[in-house]
Amino acid sequence: MNTCLPRTALLAVALLFAQGAIAQDAASMSPESAAMAASAPRDPALKPVFDQFGGKPGLVALMNDFMANLMADARTRPYFANSDREHIKVELVDQFCVILDGPCTYTGRDMEKVHRNLGINRAAFNALVEDLQVAMNKHDIPFRAQNKLLAKLAPMHPAVITR
Repeated sequence: MNTCLPRTALLAVALLFAQGAIAQDAASMSPESAAMAASAPRDPALKPVFDQFGGKPGLVALMNDFMANLMADARTRPYFANSDREHIKVELVDQFCVILDGPCTYTGRDMEKVHRNLGINRAAFNALVEDLQVAMNKHDIPFRAQNKLLAKLAPMHPAVITR
């Protein structure tokens, strides 16, 4: 393995391996386990990571840059161009806040229902992850904190990739 790869490339490779393992396990999951994986439950162990993201104000700032990245990226723009981007940012802030054990409540729909008819493929999903990484790097979120959040988000990929 080339140890000179940039951190984002290493993270992308790790995320792809995690996605493959999760996809193999998805068929054997009970409906309850699959639903839980699709909603990324609160993790009290991640409270320190919530602080590293700057709390809820930090998540709001992160989502502003993340959405700007998604709209600037030709690979992801079509999925967001005709959507309520302000609503999506609010939902993502709450979802990430809950996952990181912040003082929030996620009331949005589950990932499968949200993404069912969008026709998202693996390339678009990977582009979204890259755009999130760029935003997290811009906000100087420690690499280890980024990995902890991405590890919680990765099990949602079967509900997001619909094509």
